Amino acid sequence: MKSIAEVVKTVKRPEKVLQFGEGGFLRAFVDWQIDIANEKAGFNGNIVIVQPLEKGMIEVMNQQNNLYTTVLRGMKDGKPTVETRTINSISRSINPYTDFDAYIKCAENPDLRFVVSNTTEAGIQYDPSVKLDDKPQKSYPGKLTAFLYQRFKAFNGAHDKGLILIPCELSDDAGLNLRICILQHARDWHLGPDFINWFNNDCDVCSCLVDRIVPGYFPLLAKEENGKTQAENICEKLGYEDKLLDSAELFHFWVIESAKSHEDELPLVKAGLQVKWVQNMDYYHTRKVRILNGAHTSSVLAAYLADCNYVQDIVCSEKVGTGFNTPNADAQKFMHDVIFNEIIPSIDGDQEDLKGYAQDVWTRFQNPFNPHRLIEISLNSIAKYWTRCLPSITQYIAKKGAVPNLLSFSLAALIAFYNGTEIKKDEKGVTYLESKRESGVYPNKDTMPVLEFFAKLNSETKDAKVIANRVLSNEEFWKEDLTKYAGLESAVASHLAAIQSKGMKVALAEVVK
Repeated sequence: MKSIAEVVKTVKRPEKVLQFGEGGFLRAFVDWQIDIANEKAGFNGNIVIVQPLEKGMIEVMNQQNNLYTTVLRGMKDGKPTVETRTINSISRSINPYTDFDAYIKCAENPDLRFVVSNTTEAGIQYDPSVKLDDKPQKSYPGKLTAFLYQRFKAFNGAHDKGLILIPCELSDDAGLNLRICILQHARDWHLGPDFINWFNNDCDVCSCLVDRIVPGYFPLLAKEENGKTQAENICEKLGYEDKLLDSAELFHFWVIESAKSHEDELPLVKAGLQVKWVQNMDYYHTRKVRILNGAHTSSVLAAYLADCNYVQDIVCSEKVGTGFNTPNADAQKFMHDVIFNEIIPSIDGDQEDLKGYAQDVWTRFQNPFNPHRLIEISLNSIAKYWTRCLPSITQYIAKKGAVPNLLSFSLAALIAFYNGTEIKKDEKGVTYLESKRESGVYPNKDTMPVLEFFAKLNSETKDAKVIANRVLSNEEFWKEDLTKYAGLESAVASHLAAIQSKGMKVALAEVVK
């Protein structure tokens, strides 16, 4: 079979975007969107990829002329759906560790306007050992500062040659942290007040919220009924070999926070993409954390104790996909009702918009192509519950003057999930609390202080009231004493007693009646 490079033609366009990172997420999210903007909105711009680490995928990218295929899979109109798209929005890929001159030369390109990145949260860190004359600087902020300074010098500080930086790292403060690092390097390297003023006034450092699950290439290596991998079967249908197939879900959503919209230069909305240019993205962040993440954390522990193993075991109808258990109707009703009846009413904002987003989330959870194991979601559940679910409980109480029945049950289920007394280590040396559900034992993984707290508590007492009091009053977990909320402690203790005496399956069935 011929390579994609032999079958698909590249398209020459002005290089308007510099991208730090060649991984699956950016290729299935940003590069995919820019490809659509080229086709549907006249963006007429290509991307230059910069490999942020010494080792990466640049060699394979260039072997394929930077062409690859996205494989989007999920539920659409109630049916499992697969959509493929050949991406030709990347001009070239550069490894600055082997060709620093090609990298720094990009700063002199008058067409360049945007910089996007995904170097992980750890990538946006200030490293005082990095120097201006390093080739390249080992940190991402160091590389970017040197790049911006080169551009400043090349265009004599021209106001229209500033760049728009959109870091896509999964951190609420990625934009702010990147700005701080760049300014610190500028001061340490004595780049001068003119450069600092140019950066502050003519460059825009945005923050953003990215929302798309991108499993990437490896899930496509699973064998199918004909004995071939999913990747092999997909390539046969496409008519070419592609070593950079990139799988993702159908859903996408991108919120870019800036003092002004740059839609006139980057016409993503015009291209029909789910993108919002906003001056404050707090609402969208809250919406995602409380509904998408909160639905997981508030529901999956009870479902796991009721012997579900995947998210799809909770939400899917029997018509969706194969390989999952018969859906647990009680767990399904619990997750649905906790989202629509308790989480959404606790959030300030357009209730219809929140319901629409929640419906999208429900459809995403049904995706049979991305099986999500509940035991993996359960990792570090105490910290997750504090961030994702506790605000829904406290704000529901504040708004309604009553304790939410399902969310208080989810808190009892959280406590019940940490039911072990022995801390052990797995084959990789990772500590866990050996806990038990109806079908057997499972490893409950969290930080050592959390595991030690529950191991000690469970060894001392089985009394639901005592356990609920000790957990809810633990300010190290919740940053406050939750027993101060009238009725919450008694509700959690009552639910916990029901789980202990009747088992999770019966308790879950009773709470959703």
